[in-house]
Formats: sequence, structure tokens, C-alpha cells
Amino acid sequence: MKQNINLPNCNQLAEKFSVKFPDLGVDDQNLLFWDEEVQLLKRGSVIYKEGDFAKGCFFLFSGILKVFKTGLEGKEQIIRFAKEGDLIGFRSVLSHERFCTSAKVIEDAVVCFIPANVLTKLIQENSNFALQLMKVTCAELGEANNYITDIAQKTVRERLAEVLIHLEDTFGLNEEGTLKISLTREELANMVGTATESVIRLLSEFKSDKLIELNGRKIKILNSESLRKTGGLI
Repeated sequence: MKQNINLPNCNQLAEKFSVKFPDLGVDDQNLLFWDEEVQLLKRGSVIYKEGDFAKGCFFLFSGILKVFKTGLEGKEQIIRFAKEGDLIGFRSVLSHERFCTSAKVIEDAVVCFIPANVLTKLIQENSNFALQLMKVTCAELGEANNYITDIAQKTVRERLAEVLIHLEDTFGLNEEGTLKISLTREELANMVGTATESVIRLLSEFKSDKLIELNGRKIKILNSESLRKTGGLI
């Protein structure tokens, strides 16, 4: 792999990748990471855009990305967040389609590009990896099915509570009990599937109910159990 100051080397990339995909030999790791493009990208950087031809997929070594679709009048609908160790964009590569979503950095990220031919070769030669990738695909489709059900059946208040719990479960809390991921009100609204004004009002209600505390973008979870009940999770 090409050497870059402050960027992970081949072994570091392979070690992080193997957390989710453990059945990789040395040859597999070299195929993936020996000479691939690794970049440090700042918040706001676009990884790929909806409609772009999928020349490859992306391995997120560190940072956080949002994966979203763009609707009417340019409004974003956040599908999910990607965190370190995730592989994104691979389904479009395998289906030989253009990207059906966009991906943007929301916390500075180190991203490794994996060309389509490299991913395809690894799938063909390593059946265990192919099975692991299938499991990841199924899990993501399950999340999408749950999201569709929530949009159809839950109120905005319930969806916002569920989103806050999802962020807590996915990214965790720091020592002060604040969500480790920092989102704008608009980004929260785009994840919930509602107007920004509605999210602002509901966050204020959650604060009054002593479920959360607010300090700018920082959200502190005060009563996780009550939030779960509000979101219909228990």
C-alpha cells in the first residue's frame, strides 16, 4: 500500500477490516489493501453521490458517515449512519448499478477505496467472506424494513425517541452521558423523516419531561428506559 503520513498502513487497515470480516488470509488482505487509495476526509466531504457509477466500494477505517437519499426539493432522507469498520457502497458494485444513495462525512473520516474488480475477486475466491458479506446485507435490509414500518405506523414523537435510542446503542455515550455523535437538528429531522421545526419542538418536550438535556448539538440521555418506552421499543 502507498505510504502516507498519519494514514493507516496495510496491516492496520486489515486488522480493522477483520473485526467484521475475520476469515481473511494474508493474500486476501494484500489484495484489499496493498496498493489502495486511502484518504483523510473532513466533515462535509462527499464520498459518492446518488446516480454515480459504482467503480468500487469504501471501507471506513475511522469517523462517521451519513448515507442518505435526496428527495423533492433536495431534501435529504438519512437511511443510516456508517461507523468505523463498515463497508459501504458494495451492493451497487455487486449489482452493477449506479449508487442509489449518497454518502457524506459528518465526523472526520479515514476512508479506503476498494475497486470493484478487487471486491469481486475476493468474493469469488473466499466463500466465507462472501457469506459474511451476505449477512451484512441481510442485516442492513432488515434495518430498512424496520424503518419503513416505523414511518408508516409510528408517530413523529415515537420515531424521534427511537432514533435517539438507536444513536445511543450504535455510538454510545461519553462519560457525561452525552451522545458521542453530534448531529444538527436538520440531520435529526432527516433521519426521523419530518420537518426540522417538529424535531426542535419535540426535543424541547423531551427536555421538559426530563428525558434528555440539551447543550447546542450535544444531547444527554437522562432516562433511557423512558425513551425506549416512548419509542415503542419495550
